[in-house]
Amino acid sequence: MGVRFAVLGPVEITADGRPLPAVAPRHRAVLAYLLLNAPTVISADQLADAMWGLTPPDTARAQIQATIAVIRRVLRQAGAAELLQTRSAGYVIAAERLDLSEFTAEVAAAQKVDDKQEAARRIRAALGLWRGQALADVHADYVESARARLEERRLAAVERLTDLELDLGHHAELVDELFAQVAAHPLREKLNGQLMLALHRSGRQTDALAVARTFRATLAEEQGLDPSRAFTALEEGILRDDPVMDAPPAARSANHLPYDTPDFTGRSGELAGIAPAGDGVTLWTVDGMAGSGKTTLAVHAAHRLAARYPDAQLFVDLRAHTAGQSPLDPGGALETLLRQLGVPADRLPPTTEERAALWRAELAGRRVLVVLDNAADADQVRPLLPGASTALVLVTSRRRLTGLDGAHALSVDVLPDGDARALFGDIVGERAAAEPEAVLEVLRLCGFLPLAVRIAAARLQHRPRWTVAYLADRLRDHRRRLSELSTSDKGVAAAFALSYEHLEPAQRRMFRLLGLHPGPDVDAEAAAALADLSQDQAEDLLEGLLDTHVMLQHEPGRYTFHDLLREHARETAAAEEDEGEREQALARLFGHYLRGVTARGESWQEAERANLIAVAVHATDHELPGDTGHDVTALHRHLYDRAHADALALYAGALEAARTRGDRSAEARTLIDLGWVRWRHADYDHSAEEFERALELSGQIGERYGQARALQGLGHVRLRRGDEQAGGREHEDAHADFVRALDLYRELGDRIGTAGALVGLGLAAERLDRPDEAAARHAQALELYRELDDRGGIGDALDGLAAVQRRRGHHDEALGHHRRALSLHREIGYRTGEAVVLNGLAETLRAAGDPDGAAEQHRAALALARELDLRPEQARALRGLR
Repeated sequence: MGVRFAVLGPVEITADGRPLPAVAPRHRAVLAYLLLNAPTVISADQLADAMWGLTPPDTARAQIQATIAVIRRVLRQAGAAELLQTRSAGYVIAAERLDLSEFTAEVAAAQKVDDKQEAARRIRAALGLWRGQALADVHADYVESARARLEERRLAAVERLTDLELDLGHHAELVDELFAQVAAHPLREKLNGQLMLALHRSGRQTDALAVARTFRATLAEEQGLDPSRAFTALEEGILRDDPVMDAPPAARSANHLPYDTPDFTGRSGELAGIAPAGDGVTLWTVDGMAGSGKTTLAVHAAHRLAARYPDAQLFVDLRAHTAGQSPLDPGGALETLLRQLGVPADRLPPTTEERAALWRAELAGRRVLVVLDNAADADQVRPLLPGASTALVLVTSRRRLTGLDGAHALSVDVLPDGDARALFGDIVGERAAAEPEAVLEVLRLCGFLPLAVRIAAARLQHRPRWTVAYLADRLRDHRRRLSELSTSDKGVAAAFALSYEHLEPAQRRMFRLLGLHPGPDVDAEAAAALADLSQDQAEDLLEGLLDTHVMLQHEPGRYTFHDLLREHARETAAAEEDEGEREQALARLFGHYLRGVTARGESWQEAERANLIAVAVHATDHELPGDTGHDVTALHRHLYDRAHADALALYAGALEAARTRGDRSAEARTLIDLGWVRWRHADYDHSAEEFERALELSGQIGERYGQARALQGLGHVRLRRGDEQAGGREHEDAHADFVRALDLYRELGDRIGTAGALVGLGLAAERLDRPDEAAARHAQALELYRELDDRGGIGDALDGLAAVQRRRGHHDEALGHHRRALSLHREIGYRTGEAVVLNGLAETLRAAGDPDGAAEQHRAALALARELDLRPEQARALRGLR
């Protein structure tokens, strides 16, 4: 027989049926913890945490080692010392014969058995393994929570056994046992309901209602809650002596429901909502994206409600999204359902219409529950609906089945935080409890999608050396995330691929192109630009993708992806769209956003803010076709105008992502963007650090464009620091930075960059009191910007020229330049440039002997700079107003 371990009661070790010598309480606690976590390797530190929590004694490690020696000595007496192994990472026990494992296996086997007598026998055998309270003689920090989890599993088995016994008509025999269970667990709704049903079926309606009243009062007093809808429906049914509460006629019963997942977690609101509406047919549609747990929910709800439909519980997979198979036609589905009802093959009519008529006739007068899983559309479902009978029909689909009249619709979302944590913890066990922050990160990377959470947890469960944090690190790499979330027989990407394959060709193209969009959401206008369609066409396609749960909608008119579906769309676009079409689609999209920045109002810009930032980051990180780079320059101007806090957060997130995937080029580009955001907040020291690091990185990888941009940014930082220090070395260093940037831009043939570096050189030369050089540089920049038709750049160059003319004493000419620059910036909505020019105009008015006019312009500049949170121009205006 060998060595056998037991934890469902006092902790024991037996050999060939004989108990081995008892060990001390502390030794039992260590042994039990190893058994509960077998076959995972447990470190000495984990054991110490489990035994003593946050306050282990100084001798904890020595006590653990001594305990392991004692347990191994006891096992040695049975010739089984090898069962407890010491590994480099800790200790592991081979608990192949453990009463808890046997209990779990028997309960799981019972779920797969169609014969209720056999299922009940197996669960009774499983419950017979319990010898009292689990871990009864163990005292340690971990015991209370472990014991509670084990007791929950025991109670779930008791409730399942009770359901089976009630279905088998053994209600009278159950009453005494159920009274004892309810006395021990007075707030357990399921047990109370089972006791009420057993009493009612035993002819004790008054006693059944008394149980209901007691439960209601206790629940209200101790938890301030009311019973669920299901409990209320049961109570009302007993009160009116509804025939549905009667014991099922065993001869007519047929249960074809699939296995009910034993670790089903959460969805309490959805389960409470799925309830019969009384006599007649109650139809529920359960829709949701691939992997959201629609079938699991429907099957679990069906098992919970099966007792109300004693004549038959039926199930058919309609195969709308089954790999390698076509959807089942209604005639084939009716054949499956009729055969489940016991109709012999020779009685099956040949046509779908005749089978539907026979189906309705067979159900007449019966109380049945039908699960129609994986439906393609309403047309596939309609012939399968019962007629004059009392039935609950649950239909699952990835598509919203809006064409089924009278149906109650339930759209399944991803799991809430608490439910996702519970599901992950149920599968993983103690490791999840030990790393709560890492668990949350894994769940976030799984998008709280039930299928993804289950797969991630299963991978961890079967890799005892992995930590939760290690799994999270693997999932952070978006390039491998979908492949990580797969097993030999299922995967998130495979589920998504089936949804994609069932889309219409135009919908598939829209799905792929939306995967290119770098922002968080999209409206019909942006989608139309991306796909080169009319807005009406784009909206129709978006609504179709919404109906098939390929897209989500959190507010009217805006569409988004689940994070994992976004990854799938991006991968699909890379695989199926040629590079030229991808570039053209992005060019159209970026053009749409640029036009919006220059032509739309503030409300549109606020609504699209996150997308505008994402587009700017993407444009900085990728080589763009045609004149898109020029467009992006204008987009960057718009973003710097606003400098929202979320721009800083988004660039910081992009920087972290670039570092995680080891993309040094993207890291350098994002550092430059961060440098500019910090510059406009007058955080010059940190801004300089970002630019210097970007310069170093770009030099290491040989990216001259990145070097030029970093030098240009660094030059502007030095200009501002020199202004604050009244000149000095900073202005000379700025001049040198702009010279180096100019050389690089010219080598690269980048005319926009060249013009910007020339403006910087002009500003530095003006501050170094080199007016001729400054004027020449600004004039060169002005010529280039005019060739490029860049009105913002023209305004910058004119403002620089005005400063030179002011230094020369040519005030009228300077004022003319300022006013022309101001007009240009206002035309294109470049408000940062407007604030800069207003301050320059004020300084020229003061030099021209108009202090009142100067003060007026400084006040206007200050108001605008404060609105834009543009710290350098705020300081400049305040200096002028002193």
